[in-house]
Amino acid sequence: MEAYLEQQKAVISECVRCLSPRGSICWQVGNYVDRGAIIPLDTVLYPIFTQHGLKMRNRIIWHFEHGLHCSRRFSGRYETIVWFTKSDDYVFSLDPVRVPQKYPGKKYFKGPKAGKYSCNPLGKNPGDLWVIPNVKSNHIEKTEHPCQFPVELTERLVLSMTNEGDWVFDPFLGTGTTVIAAIRHGRRGAGAEIVPRYIQLARQRIRQELAGTLRTRPMNKPVYDPVEAGNSLTAPPWVINLDEPQLDLPKIQECKW
Repeated sequence: MEAYLEQQKAVISECVRCLSPRGSICWQVGNYVDRGAIIPLDTVLYPIFTQHGLKMRNRIIWHFEHGLHCSRRFSGRYETIVWFTKSDDYVFSLDPVRVPQKYPGKKYFKGPKAGKYSCNPLGKNPGDLWVIPNVKSNHIEKTEHPCQFPVELTERLVLSMTNEGDWVFDPFLGTGTTVIAAIRHGRRGAGAEIVPRYIQLARQRIRQELAGTLRTRPMNKPVYDPVEAGNSLTAPPWVINLDEPQLDLPKIQECKW
C-alpha cells in the first residue's frame, strides 16, 4: 500500500501541474483487500488531491453486475470515480449526458406553472450512480487487458467536463479507451502506458476508431435484461412449472409376497 500511494502521489502531482485552471481530474479506483479487510482506495487518495488545493465535485459510483464471487463477504459490484477541479470556474455541460426521464409526461399540479411539463425535455441529470456494464468476456469491446474500461463510461466524462478541441490525458492509458472517447467527440487525446502489448492494442483500437470500424457498446444503451429478452437460462431448473406437461412415468406396483 505504501508503494502504491507513493506512485499515485507522483502521478497525481504531475497531472495537477498540467491541468488547465478550468480543467478536471477524474480518478477511477476500486477497493484494496488486505487479508479480508476492505480499504476504499478513494478515501486514502482524497488527502493527496486536497493537498494540491483541488475541490471534489462528485464521488461517482460505477455499478456493474459481473465480477468475482465472494463467499465470506458480499461480492464487490462497484468502483468509484472521484472528480476534482482546480478552480470554481470549471467546464461542465450537463445536456450532452442527460438520460431519459422516468416520468416525461409529469406536470406541475399547482403554482404559476400548473399544467406545464415539469421535466427537462432533453432528459434528466444522470446522478452520481452510473449503471454501466463492465468489460468482461462477452462484452463487444473485450481485449486481453484484465481491467479494461468501457468506452461509454469515459464518454460521459469527456462530454460533460471538456469542450470540443480540448486535450484529454490519461496517465494509465491501457488499451486506449480514453483517447477513443476523446477523438470520437472532437477532442484531442493523449496518454501514457508502459506495457508494450497494451500500447499495441491501443494504437490498433485508435486507428479503428479513426476509420470508423471500432465496435463499441453505444452510450445510454439499456443494460441487458435476460428476463425481458426471454433467455431460457433465467428459469431455475429446480422449480417445477405446473403449467408445462410433466413426464408421465409408469407406476410400479409394490409386490406383496
